[in-house]
Amino acid sequence: MAAKLNLDKLDLQIIHHMMENAEISYADLGKKLFVSGGTIHVRIKKLQEAGVVKGTKLSVDLKQLGHDVIAFIGIYLEKSSLYDSVEKELQKIPEIVRLNYTTGNYSMFAEVVCKDITQLRFVLHDQLQKIKGIERTETFISLEESFSRNAKVLS
Repeated sequence: MAAKLNLDKLDLQIIHHMMENAEISYADLGKKLFVSGGTIHVRIKKLQEAGVVKGTKLSVDLKQLGHDVIAFIGIYLEKSSLYDSVEKELQKIPEIVRLNYTTGNYSMFAEVVCKDITQLRFVLHDQLQKIKGIERTETFISLEESFSRNAKVLS
């Protein structure tokens, strides 16, 4: 078992600022936090090695690229013990961008991004329904995403 990671105030400040703007240079971030750019570099490397920081992401407006359908799919499993095998199969479907193991009505909840309804139908009918262990699904189509943000790491 890995040792518990002790994050200090500087680590949390670095995470907070990098979540707001991952393009900021280590030197500029160091100036904001009154430490050297080298200190920022060492801290980021430590956070990456610990698995706290998992790279950076480019925020893309998917509608601009022709992906007009976002849907959320509640997945009912035949047995909860099938989660691992179903999860492996769902990973093979590129339109699924997020998957959560959940409590409540569904065993799993997936977010799907498609170019159009035809592609969503293909994902639902030709891919999801053929996975052994999925009993049934319930689909919710998003009409609009009002906002999306990272969780707050500083109180």
